[in-house]
Amino acid sequence: MSKKPELKLINMADVEATEVEWLWYPYIPYGKITIIQGDPGEGKTALVLNLAAILSRGDKLPETDKDSDPIDIIYQTAEDGLSDTIKPRLAAANAKEDMVTAIDESKCRLSLTDNRLEDAIKMTNARLVILDPIQAYIGGSVDMNRPNEIRDLMTHLKLVAEKYNCAIVLIGHLNKATGLKASYRGLGSVDIQAAARSVLLVGRVKDNPTIRVMAPTKSSLAPEGEPIAFELNKETGFRFIGKYDISVDDLLNGTSSVSKIEKAEKFLKEFLSDGTPKTQKIIQQQASYRDIGSRTLNDAKKNLNIKSFKKKNAWFWQLSK
Repeated sequence: MSKKPELKLINMADVEATEVEWLWYPYIPYGKITIIQGDPGEGKTALVLNLAAILSRGDKLPETDKDSDPIDIIYQTAEDGLSDTIKPRLAAANAKEDMVTAIDESKCRLSLTDNRLEDAIKMTNARLVILDPIQAYIGGSVDMNRPNEIRDLMTHLKLVAEKYNCAIVLIGHLNKATGLKASYRGLGSVDIQAAARSVLLVGRVKDNPTIRVMAPTKSSLAPEGEPIAFELNKETGFRFIGKYDISVDDLLNGTSSVSKIEKAEKFLKEFLSDGTPKTQKIIQQQASYRDIGSRTLNDAKKNLNIKSFKKKNAWFWQLSK
């Protein structure tokens, strides 16, 4: 007979409350699992490698004002060669290469429950672990579509992240189903995403394929962050653009962001067509009724060269003649 597990009770009065520490607020928390997913070729690896380069130098991450110290990183990939792909990309991103380490898999493949992963974190003091893609590290004997098998695997990984207060980022591909919510587009059991505290989708803008966007689809520990855009250009390489007004559904369905700007421009032309100045507050309110975001509205304002001026305590917009 197997020995019964010992009963241990935890009274909440004895639990000390702690705050979540962030690698990149509100996108990637320390001590937790984050998933970055998207279709093949959408720029997931390019995004992660450039983030790793920034973190290896201790520079500020996009859309943040927080200074940080350089951190050690474990980058594990099953799809790209270290010498001919990963190292050149890190070099192009000006990474401090001595801050990035990989576990040698030449003789034995790594899995999520492999002791080498935890040993490597201890040995390097890594604050960030990247596994690209998650499908390659599930383990050959595990069916990623069976919740009971995936649950134990993800629980183990979650405990490792918590033990070392290390951010673990899993790169994942989407399944081929269309018309589903983002939470059901990840490969394998939904328990994979359930274990993550943050899930980020990477996709491209339909009418400008050099622009890719990272958009949150799950944010359990903080208010959902705004989508962040970056450019992948064969001539100029990788470049962060900044916050971008596009929804997760638009990214999944390939809806053009240009149509949103056109919609905003049409609204402003019609709303301000009589030449009478309108308050910014009323314009923004009317735009929200039409599902036009503030960033798109401001972009349309710039495109139309709309004047803005302050009168008493209110800002006004007026269409230029």
